[in-house]
Amino acid sequence: MENLNGGKFELLSDKNSALVLVDYQPAMFAGVASGDKALIRAAATCAAKAASILDIPVVLTTIGPQRNGEFISDITRIFPKQEVFSRTILSFDAFEDEPVYNAFKKTGRRKVVISGLWTSMCFAYTALHALKDGYEVYGLIDAAGDSTCAAHKYGIKRMLQAGVIPITVESLVSEWMHDWANPKSGELVKEVYSKYGAMIGLGMQ
Repeated sequence: MENLNGGKFELLSDKNSALVLVDYQPAMFAGVASGDKALIRAAATCAAKAASILDIPVVLTTIGPQRNGEFISDITRIFPKQEVFSRTILSFDAFEDEPVYNAFKKTGRRKVVISGLWTSMCFAYTALHALKDGYEVYGLIDAAGDSTCAAHKYGIKRMLQAGVIPITVESLVSEWMHDWANPKSGELVKEVYSKYGAMIGLGMQ
């Protein structure tokens, strides 16, 4: 059994985790039929915004942007000085591309939150790669979508069976923030919580 002070029992924080977002591109969104595209986009954007507020490392990657379009500007405008890695190895597994994987490894974080389009392919394969290499992987489920409901559902099931830990965006942001005494809590309420989900109605602004 893992020590309760470490491993999977240690909460995500701004000091121990990184965020990897895979292939949020127009053509990939166009093929999503498993859920509400606006909610998927909002979840990914809120996670990215929270990461930027809390100074959590973020890696962004695309596949074939000439064909599939550039990474969505909702997210890239949050990180205006950050490179978006266009994979030269056109694998569904983003971590097979050396610059992408090196960018993540350079963060030095052992916990990684991953999401992407589509769930059963680029998201799942990248998450499985990180698991295989010994990282603790969290799958940001509500920021993902696939071409069919079945593909999304069984992509998630496959990841969970392999050991990916599921998480949703409000839970993720709250875990990163840890408590309302966090000096960034006001900014998170204004820029993240008030934009997504149940927290909108809590009157915390």
